[in-house]
Amino acid sequence: MNRTAQRSAGILAALALGAGGLAPLALAAGANAESGSYFERTATYPVHQNHPEGAAAQTAAEISTVSADGQTLIYTDALSRQIGFVDISDAAKPVGLGTLPLHQLGSAQDEPTSVAAFGEYVMVVVNTSTSYSDPSGRVDVVRIADHTLVHSIALPGQPDSIALSADGAYAAIAIENERDEDAGDGGLPQAPAGSVAILDTIGESPADWSLREVPLAGGTRENPEALDELAQAGLDTPQDPEPEYVSINSRNQAAVSLQENNGIVLIDLPSGTITKAFSAGTVDLDGIDTDEDGKLDPAGSLLGVPREPDAIGWIQDRYLATANEGDWKGGSRGFTVFDSSTGEPVWDAGNSFEHLALSQGLFPESRAGKKGTEPEGLAIGEYQGTDYAFVASERGNFVAVYDMTDPRAPKYVQTLPTTNGPEGILPIPGRELLAVSSETDEAENGVRSALNLFSFGAAAPQFPQLSSDPADPVPFGALSGLSANPADASQLFAVSDNAYQPRIYTLEAGTPATVESSMEVTEASVELDLEGLAARADGGFWAAHEGESGAENLLVRIDAEGVVQEEIALPELAELGKHGLEGIAATGSGEKEEVVFAVQRELPGEDYVRLGKYLPATGEFSWYGYQLEAAADGAWNGLSEITALPDGSYAVIERDNQAGPDAAHKKIYQVRLPDAAAGEMPLVEKTLAADVLPALQETSGWTQEKLEGLAVADGEVYVVTDNDAVEDATGETVFAHLGAADEVFDLAGPEPSTEPSDEPSQQPGEQPSEEQSEAPVAEPTASPSQSPQRESGQPQAPTDAPQQSRPAEPEAGENLADTGANSFWLIPVGAVMALLGAAAAIKSSRARAK
Repeated sequence: MNRTAQRSAGILAALALGAGGLAPLALAAGANAESGSYFERTATYPVHQNHPEGAAAQTAAEISTVSADGQTLIYTDALSRQIGFVDISDAAKPVGLGTLPLHQLGSAQDEPTSVAAFGEYVMVVVNTSTSYSDPSGRVDVVRIADHTLVHSIALPGQPDSIALSADGAYAAIAIENERDEDAGDGGLPQAPAGSVAILDTIGESPADWSLREVPLAGGTRENPEALDELAQAGLDTPQDPEPEYVSINSRNQAAVSLQENNGIVLIDLPSGTITKAFSAGTVDLDGIDTDEDGKLDPAGSLLGVPREPDAIGWIQDRYLATANEGDWKGGSRGFTVFDSSTGEPVWDAGNSFEHLALSQGLFPESRAGKKGTEPEGLAIGEYQGTDYAFVASERGNFVAVYDMTDPRAPKYVQTLPTTNGPEGILPIPGRELLAVSSETDEAENGVRSALNLFSFGAAAPQFPQLSSDPADPVPFGALSGLSANPADASQLFAVSDNAYQPRIYTLEAGTPATVESSMEVTEASVELDLEGLAARADGGFWAAHEGESGAENLLVRIDAEGVVQEEIALPELAELGKHGLEGIAATGSGEKEEVVFAVQRELPGEDYVRLGKYLPATGEFSWYGYQLEAAADGAWNGLSEITALPDGSYAVIERDNQAGPDAAHKKIYQVRLPDAAAGEMPLVEKTLAADVLPALQETSGWTQEKLEGLAVADGEVYVVTDNDAVEDATGETVFAHLGAADEVFDLAGPEPSTEPSDEPSQQPGEQPSEEQSEAPVAEPTASPSQSPQRESGQPQAPTDAPQQSRPAEPEAGENLADTGANSFWLIPVGAVMALLGAAAAIKSSRARAK
């Protein structure tokens, strides 16, 4: 096994040994590491792979069901107006079985809203409405084995969800007749009212099945009137009920959520009568983030928020759990358990669901001013004798798992990260699997709709790998740089980019690693986009600010309290567009401090990216070239981090801009900076240290694009991904321990060369060779450069705006000799000296050969 292969194997071994997650808030009996009672992800299957058009297709896996044998998963795809079939007999390797376009069953405009497997068939609930005022629908009964239509049943309106009774006697369908959000103020009432359809599934074939309707309003279709049961229960706009979701218990009672009406209705299926209606009520919330202001700040509060439940599920035939997504008036950012016998809530999540998201880097701050995490999906499943609730955050891209042994006191077990927009949650207890279908599909952003499969029985949670305490969260996300703490080997620092207000975080290594605290970076002269962080031996930090253009990139010195002390502009980067500074490292102290930084992409006209060195004591800059690996078609490669190694060399992250199945290049290289002479730009040699792609794929999720942080702390190597603030990304933060630094890197130092090399110096455009003993040189540049303004000594809190340094430019009338222009006469002299030296070397070599 070669050295690189050994390192990759070591990374996987470290991950296998160190897999872990956040300790549950309160472990239930049976939910512990010894019993293997956790879920772990086995596969993430992008459903465009099951579409005839492949990656070009726009797809949306929304609601799913599974065949009686648990081998075939069927999902709705509203965007493509079809249903899909996937073989999940191997839960680690789902295989697409093709799709059934609804235009083959009816119209090209038909839209599937839900599915339910029943014996050899799957019932496909279809919205056939041509307008909001004239809603319609049907149920198509399709044979699973050959995808053929067996029978169709007309529905009395526009359907949403479907549920089957455990005894197979009934199917209940929520006829929503949803409102037109663009009509008037977008609210209720809007005729016609909704209802519940009951399909009696008794008979030798689907043709023998019969349909009944349970009206939820009186009056006429054009002028509905409120039923007494709904009006007396205090439902919002009871004359226009809009049933959303339905669940059936073992006593054949259907519970129906009326989201816009903020209510719940119970129906006895055998008789088709309403037995109870009650309001979902309101909740007061505090300790939540209510402002979309670029800050993760759970200091807000909301009073009297209507819960407005979406998904609903029975627990032990008596209790009901609701996911309170909210709609036109509310949304309580959590879930609630009701006692169906009284209609009263017996438990409410309060702010705890949102605190999970904040503490695990999954809070969608862009939705803070609306409905936050938006818990939409919910399902109840029994695994090894324990009831579990699964609650999906549509905007946070996760499913929280709770032990529901005592429905009055749910116990948090773990968090399952998913792809974007988890909608359908499907427990498959017979195979100890859980399927989550995520509907968001934005190919241009690297986000694809997918099926997420999880297996029950793991000894420990896979996620989170980095977290804070949910009871007292330190919110975090968009981590763009990582640094060791030179004063405490057990700690690291991380920094966030401009997705949020910039903050510096203190982390403790461990399984999982923990976010202990954070501090705001203040008093900068510009809106900072910090893409790298290095803790200084003298205290405080250096940070890399990526500007909108090359001239706006800055080295930023920050004191230990987060106050910006100095901003230093970089020479020679004026022509660079975006993709500027992406990493920074600092070594030494006092007069010997050196700051080394990385530029992500090439400057115009250069076929290498730049590494730079800045000496704070003198203001001197030096530049080095670094050649990237060739990128795959449609992708680009760039640098995203640099960190100092104990032997004086440096490690850089070189990665592509691809995520998911397209991610191919996430590597760490080791480099040594050669001496830089005036008029030269040496190209550094690089040695592959580690391929991080296996670590990013280890938990079978959506491979993260932005591997952006790398640090060596206490002799161990850590990396972290930037979750893009849960925007255009899954939001999952990977924090991986890659192993010991002396195993990942060659820290013995380069062996001195005893023989001169006859190989020519490497020129720009040539790929660097790991065997070359001398750094090749690229032409031309004017290095080192001088920064005209700097601060020396220990950082002090500024009383004025931070000083901003700019590269020196000749003033009018300045003697060109002072700028080095009159030194051009040295070039021919240098060339002659170089030729004489080369001739002497050749002569010496020949003499030794004799």
